[in-house]
Amino acid sequence: MIAPVVDLEWWERHQADANVAVADVRWYLDGRSGRAAYEDGHLPGAVFVDLERWLSGEGGPSVGRHPLPEPETFAQGMARSGIGDDTTVVAYDDAGGVIAARLVWMLRATGHEAALLDGGVMAYGGPLERGSGTADRPQAAFTARPWPANRLAGMADAADRENTVIDARDRNRYRGEEDPVDPRPGHIPGAASLP
Repeated sequence: MIAPVVDLEWWERHQADANVAVADVRWYLDGRSGRAAYEDGHLPGAVFVDLERWLSGEGGPSVGRHPLPEPETFAQGMARSGIGDDTTVVAYDDAGGVIAARLVWMLRATGHEAALLDGGVMAYGGPLERGSGTADRPQAAFTARPWPANRLAGMADAADRENTVIDARDRNRYRGEEDPVDPRPGHIPGAASLP
């Protein structure tokens, strides 16, 4: 099994393997386009995985901004990106891994091999590819699997004082001082800030 985080040397040793895919998962809170950033320059052979389309479902007051998508939606996105049931995925972003980690967790939680690239796109010193490279990887077979209930927490779990709740957002958003997207500023009562 692949470690949850791999370094650039690991990826360089394995990038030519047919069953290894590198996924660019850039997304921006300020509304900039992750796809535009990908097309402007990405790791060689990387596919773009859209957080809004494939890694989250319809948001709303009762489910939050980026709930998990239906398993079939996730499977369709992976298949279209050329990621199959037996593909090992190395994901990256340009935000310290906070966005790409979502894809890594979703894959690992459903029994797939996946890791985060330590240092993200900035770790790569070579020339970046430009344009839409996603079409270079043929569509794959990816089986939809239900989200494992034992790996998910709900509001009752967050309210239970026996559990530790960690808020990984920027400290200003945690304190409720600045929040450009969430309708309610602040954090879950009792949550610890660990950006």
